[in-house]
Amino acid sequence: MIVSETQIRTAVQGDDAALAELDRVTWSPLHAVQPAPGPEEPFFDARHVPGDYLVAVRGGGLVGYVRVVPSTPLAANSHVRQIQGLAVAEAARGQGVGRELLRAAMDRARAQGAVRITLRVLGHNGPARALYASEGFAVEGVLPGEFLLDGAYVDDVLMGRLLAG
Repeated sequence: MIVSETQIRTAVQGDDAALAELDRVTWSPLHAVQPAPGPEEPFFDARHVPGDYLVAVRGGGLVGYVRVVPSTPLAANSHVRQIQGLAVAEAARGQGVGRELLRAAMDRARAQGAVRITLRVLGHNGPARALYASEGFAVEGVLPGEFLLDGAYVDDVLMGRLLAG
């Protein structure tokens, strides 16, 4: 899918180093609950495989990614996909890359037969919450003080939307 100058495609194993670097430089307690990745840490592993990721490419370089996976391994909710990570390089922020990735994630979920998509976002991440809301995601639940980050308790906000239309 090509929108403006950004190409959105499925990640490949060869993207590992670029995605690992993007993950390192975009890491922030604004959105991360895990410690910052180390300099030699690979991006892909047994649970995080290239086919689960869509990447945004501009000018030959990776500028963002989104991970879209089934929310659980249960057959009873195989109609649901979950976004489990979205990152955009600092230089590409404010240029619609996050929105393009989010829309591509919803398109992929639809193509996989999903009728619903969900995500979790930290309560203090106003920019991400505003993006998700502008694309039709609604707050469906809040786990107050679910995470202790930098000495402060932070809410875990559950958002979702239907994929019809």
